[in-house]
Amino acid sequence: MFKKTEKIFDIIGEILAVVLVIVYALLIINANFSFLPDGLLNVFEILRTYGSLILVGVVGFEAMSKRNFIFQIIFLALVALIVIFLFFPGTYENLIDLVK
Repeated sequence: MFKKTEKIFDIIGEILAVVLVIVYALLIINANFSFLPDGLLNVFEILRTYGSLILVGVVGFEAMSKRNFIFQIIFLALVALIVIFLFFPGTYENLIDLVK
């Protein structure tokens, strides 16, 4: 399913990893010296939160491109579950209330 896109995911993953290292370094330095303006700090916080999830997804897609179809489907289902619970937190609470 992802066999042809393995190299694309590899390049995107490398770029994202470098960007996230820079973001984390700037946030750690800013915690001590507070030199970033609030608007830029908010952007870096969003990049830290969602960038990590995107990096995990991209690296996972790269890893799944070498696996069989069943593992790819399981991985896609788990990514979908994470995205649903991330953007719709009420869904998780409703699901837990159904189980109780």
